[in-house]
Amino acid sequence: MATPAATAPPVPMTFRDVLRIDVLRRVWYAQVVSLFGDFLALFAVIAVVSFRMHGTASQLTGVQIAYMLPIVFVGPVAGVFVDRWPLKPTLVSSDLIRAALALLLIPSTAIWHVYVVLAALSCVSAFFGPAQTVTIRSHVPVAGLMSANALMQIAFMGSRVVGPAAAGAIVASFSPNVCYAIDVISFLVSASLIGSVAIRRPASLRPPAESSGNRIHAIWIDMVAGMRFILHHATILFFVLAMAAALFVLGCFGPLISIFVRDTLHASAGLFGMVSGMVGVGLLVGTQIVRQLARRFSDTGLVLSGLLGIGAGVLLLGALPHIAATLTATFTIGFAFGAVIVPAGTLIQRETPHDMLGRVGSTNASVIFLGQIFGLAISGVLAELVGVRMVFFLCAALSVALSAGGRMLLRSNR
Repeated sequence: MATPAATAPPVPMTFRDVLRIDVLRRVWYAQVVSLFGDFLALFAVIAVVSFRMHGTASQLTGVQIAYMLPIVFVGPVAGVFVDRWPLKPTLVSSDLIRAALALLLIPSTAIWHVYVVLAALSCVSAFFGPAQTVTIRSHVPVAGLMSANALMQIAFMGSRVVGPAAAGAIVASFSPNVCYAIDVISFLVSASLIGSVAIRRPASLRPPAESSGNRIHAIWIDMVAGMRFILHHATILFFVLAMAAALFVLGCFGPLISIFVRDTLHASAGLFGMVSGMVGVGLLVGTQIVRQLARRFSDTGLVLSGLLGIGAGVLLLGALPHIAATLTATFTIGFAFGAVIVPAGTLIQRETPHDMLGRVGSTNASVIFLGQIFGLAISGVLAELVGVRMVFFLCAALSVALSAGGRMLLRSNR
């Protein structure tokens, strides 16, 4: 009597496979266009605040915090609505509102004008992000989630690498208003791309029924349910903390790397650009290789290794103050960051109940943005107290400790 063969796990989908899915392809194109416009506008704002408004270091940090902080507070509430609202109108209306808000950057003449506009953009993005996550999970098979998330990270870091150079050239040759206008157009293009495809929430992903007769109380109950799910799911909780730690390290790294290049390496702004760009190059390469490694290693193993890799990269950065070592270290940080973000995001999508994807995804975004903001806020203070290189050593110790602690936590919960 023959024994039936065990069902083989699904073969992981490639980039080409997932891009054959019409919804994913349109959403990805929209992401590429709107992210490029975002980074163009953001770096144009930084250039204006730096060179025209003669902003201080704290005001420049405030630009980045104004763009991220609202997500920390609005995100958990936005996720509740995303779990209830239809996806396509949420995505399209978010893009249209952001286009109108980006237009307000053109007449902005004071630093507080910039803060208000960036904060408003962040509030609306708090709805777009989880709606996009639910859309991907709704239309991409489980075997394609790793490639889909890698594509989103490639779009992000590609824009992060190209955006500053493009913004600098446009501001120098024309005007920052051109960057803002391109950002407005990018949101309109994104809205048209998303609006051109049918996006439906499958039956298993339909919005949940009201959990309370009082609307405000119902929102509170659903928001708490999403947070409680994360807190009681050891793997997801660790992955959220791992992503927050990775963003914390990048938050510390960002403001200090220019000082490190200037004062420790005694190099020029040209090298600063190369060093910053190597993080993006490392992430672009890392997302490609992580997809291949995911066929042999678990998501947990990749994330733990990624944390160790970030620690090793930051340790190298502080230990060997030489140009070659610095370029290698920043490439390593970007590569390892990809090993954390892509598998962690994929596992959260896969393990979260369908009717909680918006809440869990938005709470995750809130926590990891809080990590980056915390890194931005304390990096300068720590550098003044103990020095830039010691801050890098502390970040390395944090990454290694979290990797070791996560391994013990996950092993004890098996």
